[in-house]
Amino acid sequence: MRPTAGLGFKPVHFEEAIGCPAAGLWFEVHAENYMVAGGPRLAMLEALRAERPLSLHGVGLSLAGAERIDAAHLARLRNLADRFEPFLVSDHLAWSRADAKCLPDLLPFPRTLEALRTTARNVDTAQEALGRRILIENPSHYIPLPGHEWDEPDFLAELVRRTGCGLLIDVNNIWVSALPFAAIEEIHVAGHRPDALLGDALLIDAHDSPVSEPVWDLLSRLLANTGDLPVLLERDGKVPRFTELLLERDRAAAVLTNSRELADAC
Repeated sequence: MRPTAGLGFKPVHFEEAIGCPAAGLWFEVHAENYMVAGGPRLAMLEALRAERPLSLHGVGLSLAGAERIDAAHLARLRNLADRFEPFLVSDHLAWSRADAKCLPDLLPFPRTLEALRTTARNVDTAQEALGRRILIENPSHYIPLPGHEWDEPDFLAELVRRTGCGLLIDVNNIWVSALPFAAIEEIHVAGHRPDALLGDALLIDAHDSPVSEPVWDLLSRLLANTGDLPVLLERDGKVPRFTELLLERDRAAAVLTNSRELADAC
């Protein structure tokens, strides 16, 4: 089965997810939630993997951190990938670990030459340990950060050149027209909401609402440049019924089909 538009998997939707007949449906799981020795989580994932393709999306490698990747964490990720054979493995261009402490966020950093070298080192370490290419996701940015020597598209392009990694582009996070399209292998779409105090002057990448019309439009424009790619619908808060999520997922599948038909007609 060729993956097209996927959904972020939620255990509460297991029965509906495993029985869903939608063509091309795949599921993304957050890797850290399944780094356990056994039990119902892994049993659930085994059953889901028997029916559908999976991708592993990590939040804990801290690829942009100054410290080297935690070897034990990387080994657990390798074990998970070997067991479930995901068609994609990804993590973020951010850091979350310092002095053996893990912080519950994906934190920004100044895009300097030193940061590029450090991130490239960590990506190389991860890819060698996993025995596969990984995808790097662009993060959200909420405040200006001083000290940048590279703009984000050039930083990502150079990281791809140095490491051979791929890109996972979240179209809800950034304007992507200047990114290296050939390196993009997966796309995320999600909903955002205005900040409680600043309103539309600050949009929060909350993943707790439907995808907005401008993001759907940006997805169409991006696919016109990249061609056919797996698209994932993310919802991590205020999770609705599976049938409601599936309607949004079906819209993503329709955008993919339309993009494919336009490409074939050219």
